[in-house]
Amino acid sequence: MFLKIGNLLSDADVGRLRALADELHFVDGRVSNPANLTKQNLQADAGDPKYAESVQIVTAALSRSREFADFAMPRRVAPPLLCRYEPGMKYGAHADSALLQIGNARLRSDLSCTVFIGDPASYEGGELAIVAGNQTIAFKCKAGGAIVYPSTTMHEVVPVRSGRRLVSITFIESLIADAHQRAQVYELNELAALEGNTMKWENRVRLDVVRQNLMRMWSAT
Repeated sequence: MFLKIGNLLSDADVGRLRALADELHFVDGRVSNPANLTKQNLQADAGDPKYAESVQIVTAALSRSREFADFAMPRRVAPPLLCRYEPGMKYGAHADSALLQIGNARLRSDLSCTVFIGDPASYEGGELAIVAGNQTIAFKCKAGGAIVYPSTTMHEVVPVRSGRRLVSITFIESLIADAHQRAQVYELNELAALEGNTMKWENRVRLDVVRQNLMRMWSAT
C-alpha cells in the first residue's frame, strides 16, 4: 500500500527548507550507501549546524499529520535527510536497508517516505519510480506533498534531465511490522472513521473490540 499526502508541509515550511538547501553544505550521497554504485546524488551534511533545523521542520510536519499517523502507525522515525539531485543525477533501482543505525540504536525500516520540496515544474525527470507487481508507478508530487511506501519495494529515482530535484527522505519503524497486518488495521480504522457514526452502537462496539485486539496482538511496543 502507498499513501500520498497532498500537503504535508506548509508553504512556510517549503520556503524555509528551500532557503536552508541554499545555505547548507551538501556531500556525496554515497556516504550513506557506499556499496551502491547507482547512487548519484547529494545529501545534507549532518555536521552542518543548520542541518538540525531541516530535520526539525520535516519531523514536526510528520508529527502533526493525522494521515501519516493513521497509515504508518509509527513507533520511531529516522531524522529526515535533505537530498539534492542535479542534472544527470539518479538513484538506481534498489530496496532500502532493513536496519538503520540511528545514534546508539537500530531502526527497522518498515516504511520509507519521500517529501517533495522543489516545484515539480522546475525540473525534468527525477520521478520516484516504485515497482508494484509487473508495473512501475512514477510519483512526482507538488511541493509540500509526500509519498509513504513499503521499504521492501524496489524503487529508483530516474535521472534528472534539467533543473534541481530537492526532497527530504526518512524511514519509519511501525508499531506493526507486518505490512499485511498493518493494512488490515488501517482499513478497519478507516471504516470506523467513515461509517462508525451510522452503525448501531452494539456493532460499533464489536468493531472497536476487533480493532483494539488486533493492535494489541500485532503491535510491538
